[in-house]
Amino acid sequence: MAARAIVVVFSSLIVALVAGGASAQLSTGFYSDSCPDMLTAVRSALHPAIARERRVGASIVRLFFHDCFVQGCDASLLLDDAPGFQGEKNATPNKNSARGFEVIDAVKAAVEKACPGVVSCADVLAIAAEESVVFLGGPSWEVKMGRRDSTTASFNGANNDIPPPTSGLANLTSLFAAKGLSQRDMVALSGAHTIGLARCTNFRDHVYNDTDIDAGFAKSRQPNCPPVAGSGDDNLAPLDLQTPTVFENNYYKNLVQKRALLHSDQELFNGGAADAQVREYVGSQDAFFRDFVTGMIKMGDIAPLTGSNGQIRKNCRRIN
Repeated sequence: MAARAIVVVFSSLIVALVAGGASAQLSTGFYSDSCPDMLTAVRSALHPAIARERRVGASIVRLFFHDCFVQGCDASLLLDDAPGFQGEKNATPNKNSARGFEVIDAVKAAVEKACPGVVSCADVLAIAAEESVVFLGGPSWEVKMGRRDSTTASFNGANNDIPPPTSGLANLTSLFAAKGLSQRDMVALSGAHTIGLARCTNFRDHVYNDTDIDAGFAKSRQPNCPPVAGSGDDNLAPLDLQTPTVFENNYYKNLVQKRALLHSDQELFNGGAADAQVREYVGSQDAFFRDFVTGMIKMGDIAPLTGSNGQIRKNCRRIN
């Protein structure tokens, strides 16, 4: 995979915080002088991990999403529970579900070896998400960096701010809007479900009880997902029936055919305001890739800690 140069381009942005506002500067060339070998170090640990298990690339993209939606992109999700400290890993959207932490640990260790104490865990996660998308066949983009790591986490935020798989279109749109993301961003970012797997507990109701689903597809998912809660909850199925380890636009083709695995995904094509956009992406993978990149950059701008705020963790799982 050809190396993509990290271009030194600074951009100022005003980031809207859930509580209050803060001015923050991120830049694609933030580590050009302080850690010029950062990208090489990231790839040295990340690429072999995805080559061993392509699913982990999808898992890392999901970690970035779940991190940014709670307190902003500050690596709060990576913090383990500890005496007197409750992290986000055991919140409902993450418990027995969020994965890939060991890979992020390995990437952080490789970066620490190249330039100790320089690159934050938040930035490690941001660049790992982009590299994962590219490795699996998706688009590339210049990742803005300069984030610092939080010393706090929000269990309640993880439970309330991350859209559940039972969401309807209005709820999805509202939860994304609360983070400064438009409905167009939401539909494009949902395309990350073109890779990865989902647990039975998250699609059981859709394949047994919903009517906006192809009957043959629903029946094909049922043998591996028993109808009674507590039975087979962790059984897995691909989010993209066709190519779950390749990043492309088949996810949207599945929606048009009523073959979305999750209720929330099928809501994007169910006679509502997002139908036209889904059809656009079916007809043009380039349009999907363009909008996905725009959405990922915007999501990466959510409430970063910069300057003297936060810290640069030595170990992503705990505060220094």
